[in-house]
Parts: sequence; C-alpha cells; structure tokens
Amino acid sequence: MTQIRLPTGARGGETYRLTGTPIALERRRSQDFNRVAYAAAHVVADALGESDPWLEPAIDWDATLRFRHRLWDLGLGVAEAMDTAQRGMGLGWPQAQELIRRSLREARTRDDALIACGAGTDHLSPRPGLSLDDIVSAYEEQVGFVEGEGGRVILMASRALAAGAKGPDDYLDVYGRVLSGAHRPVIIHWLGEMFDPALDGYWGAADHAAAMDTCLQMIEANAAKIDGIKISLLSKEKEIAMRRRLPAGVRMYTGDDFNYAELIAGDEHGHSDALLGIFDAIAPAASAALASLERGSTNEFHDILEPTVALSRHIFRAPTRFYKTGVVFLAWLNGLQDHFTMVGGQESARSTLHFTELFRLADKANGLADPDEAARRMGHFLAVRGVAQ
Repeated sequence: MTQIRLPTGARGGETYRLTGTPIALERRRSQDFNRVAYAAAHVVADALGESDPWLEPAIDWDATLRFRHRLWDLGLGVAEAMDTAQRGMGLGWPQAQELIRRSLREARTRDDALIACGAGTDHLSPRPGLSLDDIVSAYEEQVGFVEGEGGRVILMASRALAAGAKGPDDYLDVYGRVLSGAHRPVIIHWLGEMFDPALDGYWGAADHAAAMDTCLQMIEANAAKIDGIKISLLSKEKEIAMRRRLPAGVRMYTGDDFNYAELIAGDEHGHSDALLGIFDAIAPAASAALASLERGSTNEFHDILEPTVALSRHIFRAPTRFYKTGVVFLAWLNGLQDHFTMVGGQESARSTLHFTELFRLADKANGLADPDEAARRMGHFLAVRGVAQ
C-alpha cells in the first residue's frame, strides 16, 4: 500500500496510506447522458515561457488542447475561456480569443465535441463615465467574435456593468440589447460575489432574492435567445427556487460546486444540467456518474459522485476565487500536465496545508488516476515546501 509523510496542523506530521481506487476511463459521448454537462476547463501554463507571469501569460497550447480532447473523450462538454481558465485572473481577452479560436478549431475535427465559449466585457476597464452604450458595445464585440468563429456563447457577468449600473433597469437594458443581436441562444452566467468580489450586487441588488427577480424578468423577456442560465451562488436552495421559476425550455445549469450531485440528480419538480469547474478536476467520476444516471441507476450515480463533494468543497472554500489553484494542482498530480505552474503566478494562492488536505480528499474520492505517481509528485511538492520525506 502506497504511503507518504504528510504535514498536519501545529507543524506536526503523519504517515498517510492511500486507499483510493482509480476510476476506469471509458470513452463516452455527450449524447450518452440524459443531462447536458459542461466542464469549465483550465489552461496549462508554459512553465518555460520567457514572459513575466504576473504581466503576460505564457500558455502551453498543446497541453491545453490535449486536456480538452480528454474531456470530450469522456463525453463532457467544454466551457471555454471561463473563470476556470482564469479570465480576469491572469488570462486577458487577447489570450482568451486565441484560446477560443484554437479550441473551436479542435472541436471541428470531431463529431462529438460539445463546446460553448465565454463572452464578456473584460477588455473594458471599469472607469468613471463609462456608459451603458460602452458596455453593450464591449459585450457585442466579444459575442461577435465567438459567433464569428462558429461558437456558442456563454454570456459572462460584467465587472464594468456591476460598477456602472445604477439599478436593475440598467441590467435589463444591457442584457436585452446584447441578446437581441445574438444569432444563437446563449447561456447566461450569474457568477456570485464569492467567486468574484467585483460582482457584488449584480442584477442591481445585494439581496440575492431581489437580484433573482430581476434576472428572471430578463430571462422571461428574452427566453427565445436563452438556452439556459448557470448560477454560481453556492446555495442549492437558491438554485432550486430559481429553477422552478424558469420559463419552459430554459435550462438551469448548476454552477454549485458544493451541492452539484443532488442538484443534477434533481427532484420531482425537475433537475439541473451542469456547467462546473469541479468537472475539470473530477472528469472521470463525472462521466461515470452521468452514465449511471442515464441507465437509471441513481444509487450508483450518488455512490460515484458523492465522495467527490468533500473534495470540491475544499477546493472551492473561501476565498473561493482561488479554486483554480486546486483544480490545476490536481491536474498535475494526475499527470495531465508536467508541472504545477499557473498563468499569473496563481500557484501561490493556497497554503501547503490546503494542498495536503486536497491530496487526502482526492484519494478518498478515488480521484487520483495513479496513486503511486500522485504520491511521488506530492512528495516532490512537499520537499520544495520544506517538508522532509
């Protein structure tokens, strides 16, 4: 049995014995599932790039695109250039454009690639005097780019709109104008302030219930232009309440990385589809669980997915915006990239003890593809952090 020396609190240590069983990889297609399931995918940094990582991201395009093919091979869709890809936290719009262009090109090489791409206003810096027309134009530029490349749009929340809107009517105005010009139904993304503090008060209200009323008003007025909405509020109660009020034909995509298993399973009133950052990290489990759900085996679905929830809650713990660090760390442990380096230097965003607990929880969730190799990599990581093996 593989074992490793891990640090504990109060500068102690323990010998940890790995017990997890890797989940067998099985090729699937998105059509094999009775839920629409997107994984918000991370980018792989170029660890040998000569750029200054805090100023200009260097991306390993080959490794980044290989990872997307892996998600497609498992039947998962790719939600491209989203916050998991570090939009606004190391990845700017120029790099996002290249990422979207390359990923859509790869998707066209296969007949089973589900993909949607983030469009927002992140090339527009919030500033005094910024008008709603400026924000609409910025949205239209990015939507036009994604659709011009043949992609489906995920309409991301706007920091500029959050800073400049005077109330709910401004949100209704901006979204209505942007959606009127979209050529295909889009996915709306309501990203909560726990993921991005700059989005506090989105939809014109600090209270989520009031904000939800405005968002639903916008959806009802533009339902023909909306495929669904992803909400990331980390509250199953709020998601279920909103899900039950959506117009017919508009999907709820769960963005709740704390409660996704029960939200995807659903209840007698309906279920959520998925657009989740954690599916990047637990793709084999997500794929196997969704296949079980399609077969009608709800118990097997929960047996596979429930152990991953504790891992996800740890990765997405406050400050939630640093969850990308855990996602990439797990990708490195699982041999999906050769290093633990992130664009923007974000590998420094979590503590050694945080990574140590992540390792334990990944093992318990059967989330380590090769336990021996993962333990070897973890040992190297800890040695660099000053933990002797």
